[in-house]
Amino acid sequence: MADNLLYAKIIKAKWALRLMFVLQLPLFSSLNLFQTTSRIPTKRTLFQLFQQAAVLSFMKKQAKKEQKEVEEEGLCCCEYVNRHGKRSHIAACCCDCEDLDDACDRFFKREPQKPESLSQIATVVSDRIRVPWLWGGAQKLDLSIVPPLILLPALLHLAALHFLLGIVVLMALPGLVLWYYYFTHRKKGRTLFFLSLALFSLAYMYYLFIWEVLPRGDVGRVELVAVTSGVILTLLALLHTKRDPGVVRLDNDDVHSTVTYYAPLPDRDSSFNGGRQEVSQTAASRAGSTEQEGAELESSRRNWCSVCRVVRPPRAGHCRICGVCVLRLDHHCVWINNCVGQANHRSFLLTLVFFLFTSLYGISLALQSVCPRQNVLTALLYCPGVYNQYSTALCFTCAWYSSMVTGGLLHLLLVQLINISHNVTEREARAALREKTARSAYWGLVVDTGVYTQGLRGNWSEFISMGDKLKPASPADLV
Repeated sequence: MADNLLYAKIIKAKWALRLMFVLQLPLFSSLNLFQTTSRIPTKRTLFQLFQQAAVLSFMKKQAKKEQKEVEEEGLCCCEYVNRHGKRSHIAACCCDCEDLDDACDRFFKREPQKPESLSQIATVVSDRIRVPWLWGGAQKLDLSIVPPLILLPALLHLAALHFLLGIVVLMALPGLVLWYYYFTHRKKGRTLFFLSLALFSLAYMYYLFIWEVLPRGDVGRVELVAVTSGVILTLLALLHTKRDPGVVRLDNDDVHSTVTYYAPLPDRDSSFNGGRQEVSQTAASRAGSTEQEGAELESSRRNWCSVCRVVRPPRAGHCRICGVCVLRLDHHCVWINNCVGQANHRSFLLTLVFFLFTSLYGISLALQSVCPRQNVLTALLYCPGVYNQYSTALCFTCAWYSSMVTGGLLHLLLVQLINISHNVTEREARAALREKTARSAYWGLVVDTGVYTQGLRGNWSEFISMGDKLKPASPADLV
């Protein structure tokens, strides 16, 4: 009798836990408290589950309470809200780090470290490195922007000491950058390393142009104004490219509609509703309405994004790095730390053009100054006496570095021009090559899917005018 009573209590507790699991699913799912088992939990297991659930519920309430206090009182310039939702201070950055203490204890006791201990320590350190800010409290500082600020000047000055060091450094730089790219690309995480490297390279090359090349007297005012204007135009175009790439958002008008098309289909009239199409059934078309609805349902299911919870329009894609769906997604560019889509593709192309013209012109001026007796086209390969002075060697090394960067961006610009001429995005080209559904030439440089092409003039006309069809983004949506 007592066993039956105990069994009934355990069953009731089990169903109570299931109800709590439904009500507080995020808490239990994050800890993996429930596992697939057919055994009845013991009293001790039930007590541990209730205890952990109570602790998590209390911590969640405390975090909400502190967040509410922060919203009401505000933060001072040195305070911030940490990754647990609690108020913290910059002065306490070295306090209360259980992960670091545990790792140190294991190190001194010669015990093996936990697999996730180093990543947890890195997460805590990156969360606590802050810069005091007057509005909104201390701002988080991304550590990935620091290495380019230190390594680039150091390596370029090292390469200027001797031509053998220059060869080693200039050959190692692309390898290091590619290694870091594949390392971060495998984790599908965002990083400011490449954006920091791009901006600091541009700023540092301009600084050396002003302080090393200009005092030599071979550059006039017109050349200086041209280079300065090119740098300013490049930065302005980059700033515009960093805006919203065209994120797919769910409009209020589309909540109750079954299917909304964002691109005109050949068998539908799209002259109404601002380019969107409304399907009206007539007596003649009711016979095939079932098949049509089935095709539309299948298309919606195929274009459904489970992460963003939206139906992607044609040619839209989901970026796993940014975590959003982008209209006419071309690719995610690590050099701008943003996606290139329908809204910023034109400004991205303009940024490449401005940078390449500025870089090529600056390289030619620098080579004419340090190698006056040589032709600009051959000065990079043969410039006798350039390592006799450290200043000329530094300018020559920077000219080589700029030439390598310019060569890579020239290839990127060429690929973009070819894709635009065939009305294909980089994402569509890679998918077509992978599925072998497109014609390719010149080792995959030219890819023609033949799906959206309208001829050379029509493709470029669509590219130039495609950003005008979008709604202007609000200031809160800017990247």
